[in-house]
Amino acid sequence: MSMKELDRLQIIEKVCKREIKLNKAAKLLDISMRQAIRLKKAYQKEGPKGLISKKAGKSSNNRVSEEKVEIVLKFLNHEDHWDFGPLLTHEYLSKQYPNFISISSVRRVMIAYGLWKNRKTKSKKIYRLRERKAQAGEMEELDGSEHDWFEGRGPRCTLLVYVDDATSESFAKFAKSENVWDYLNTTREYIEKYGRPHTFYSDKHSVFRINREGALKSTGKTQFARAMEELGIRTICANLPQAKGRVERKNRDFQNRLVKAMRLAKISTIEEANAFLPTFLEAFNQKFKKLPRNPINAHRPLLKTHDLDKIFCLKHARRISKNLTLQYGGTLYQIYADGLEYTLRNQDITVLEYQDGKVDFEHGGKLLKAIPYKEVAAPTEIVSSKELLASLANKKKPTTKRKAYKPSRNHPWKQSARRRAKLFS
Repeated sequence: MSMKELDRLQIIEKVCKREIKLNKAAKLLDISMRQAIRLKKAYQKEGPKGLISKKAGKSSNNRVSEEKVEIVLKFLNHEDHWDFGPLLTHEYLSKQYPNFISISSVRRVMIAYGLWKNRKTKSKKIYRLRERKAQAGEMEELDGSEHDWFEGRGPRCTLLVYVDDATSESFAKFAKSENVWDYLNTTREYIEKYGRPHTFYSDKHSVFRINREGALKSTGKTQFARAMEELGIRTICANLPQAKGRVERKNRDFQNRLVKAMRLAKISTIEEANAFLPTFLEAFNQKFKKLPRNPINAHRPLLKTHDLDKIFCLKHARRISKNLTLQYGGTLYQIYADGLEYTLRNQDITVLEYQDGKVDFEHGGKLLKAIPYKEVAAPTEIVSSKELLASLANKKKPTTKRKAYKPSRNHPWKQSARRRAKLFS
C-alpha cells in the first residue's frame, strides 16, 4: 500500500469503529462524501485490500506500445536522422504509419532514451565565483550608470564608474551620456591620477567594441580600444553583467548613497556634481575599500613617449589624392609638404581630431601642413542609442499657446437679446 492508502486505512478504520463521523473523514482525506461512502463499503466488504487501487501494477491505457517505441528508435538511429527533432521525426513517421503516436509522445520517448533534452532540463552553464585580483591596478572594471541622479532637479545624466577589482576603490565622473569623448576624458583623468592599469574590463557598448557586422574599418577597433592599445592597456568586454559584478554593485550603491548626498547638498547640475564627487568618493572609498593580497601597486607610470593629447583624440585614416587633397568632416583640405608633395600622392595618412574641433594631419609621425579649401556636404553624424535616449529624455516638449477664439460679426454672441430671440424662434 502507498502512504496515501495507509492514511485512508487509518481514518476509515476509525469511521467503522464510530470514533469519527464519515463527513469529518471526508474532510480529513480531502475527498467527496460519495467517495468516502464507497471507501467505507469497500473496507467492510474486502478489508484493507479494498482500499488498494485496482490499477496498481498495470500499465496505463495511454502507454506507448513497445512496437511504436522501437519504430521511433530505429528511425533516429539511422545515420541520416541523428539530428532530427521531435516535430520532424513525427512528420516523417506519420507519412509511413498513419495514425501514429502524437508529437508529445515522440518527444517523451526521445527524452527517455537521451535523444532529446527538454528546454527546462537543458544543462545550464555554471558561472563560478571569480577571485579578486591580487594587486591594485591589475584590472579596472568600468561601466556607465544612466539614472535620474538629481531626482528631477536637473537633467538625467550618466555616472561613469571605475572600480578596482582588487580593492573596490572607486573613481567616477558625471557625463551627459555614454559617449566616446566623455569616456576618453574620464579615462585620461584616471590615468593621470593613478597610472596605467593592466586591464580595463567593460561591457559590449559601442564605445568599447564594434558590434555591427560589416562596420569594420581600418584596424577594426573603436577609438577607445585604439587609445588603450597605444597606452599598453588591455581591454576585455564581458558577455554578461554578472561578469563585472563589482562595478554593477557599485552602481547600485551610488544610486542609493550618492543620490541622497546630492539631495542634502542641493546639487542640481553636472558641474556641481563633479565638484562634489571627490569629497564624496574619499569618504566612500575609506568605508568600502578592501586590502589587496599583494600590497604592491600594479599601476604603471606614464612614459615620456606617451603624448596624451595625441592619444586621447579621434584618429581616422584617409588617403591623399593625386592633387594632394583630401576630404574630412565636410571640408576639402589641400596638403603642403615643402617640396615633398610628389611622395605623398595616393598615400594613407592619419587625421587627428580634437574635442575643440581642431584637426591635424599626420604621416610617418610628422604633422603635415593643410589648408581648408572649401566646404562640402557633411555626412550625417552617427549617434549611439544611449546618446539618443539621453538627448530625448532631456528634450523639453514645445509649449504651444491656444489661439483665442474670435467670433464673427454676425455671431449670436454679438447680437442683442431681442434679435437673438428672433433668430432662434
